[in-house]
Amino acid sequence: MSNSIVLVGGGGHCKVVLDVIKENNYYDEICISDLKENIGKEILDIRIEYTDDQLEALFKKGISFAFVSMGKININDQRMKLYNKIKNIGFNIPTIISKSSNVSIYSDISEGTFIGKNAVINPGVKIDKNCIINTGAIVEHDCIIGDNVHIGPGAVLSGGVTVGENSFIGTGAMITQYLNITSNTLIGAGAVVVRDINEPGVYVGNPAKFLKKG
Repeated sequence: MSNSIVLVGGGGHCKVVLDVIKENNYYDEICISDLKENIGKEILDIRIEYTDDQLEALFKKGISFAFVSMGKININDQRMKLYNKIKNIGFNIPTIISKSSNVSIYSDISEGTFIGKNAVINPGVKIDKNCIINTGAIVEHDCIIGDNVHIGPGAVLSGGVTVGENSFIGTGAMITQYLNITSNTLIGAGAVVVRDINEPGVYVGNPAKFLKKG
């Protein structure tokens, strides 16, 4: 079972991760863990058979890879807690990258990160652990993305942008070049960021303005 993987989280994002795994034929066996009430449900064609409390038993059984397939829709740290759990158990945590994405060989992508279909990662980009770069997102040259960040579908980060850990860049948002987005920040869908964001919270609009604390 050395080439087997458990996906942790059985919601909608799991479908996307599973689809990419299957298109790349990465693993011989795939299983999914989720909440107890979701046992028996199917994600694509794979039945949820385990809870997160059984992850250590799965590792001892011989499954060597695990990946957080729970989505991130706000600025909470639940994905990072799951990442730390599987890391502490001893699982190998891969990166999962769609064939249709365009990822520069001069980028640096850390473990646990998912790169979705048609995403673009250009030279000089550094993406830390447990991130989601979702469908069609563009991360331009020399951007730095902290741990546990979600870049939403179709979002655009111009060159040299820094996004602090545990932040969320919403669908279709645009960040102009060489700006800094502090940790624990949510940029709403379609927002346009034209200046540094130094205070954590939720920002919306064009230009993006502070709405509330996270």
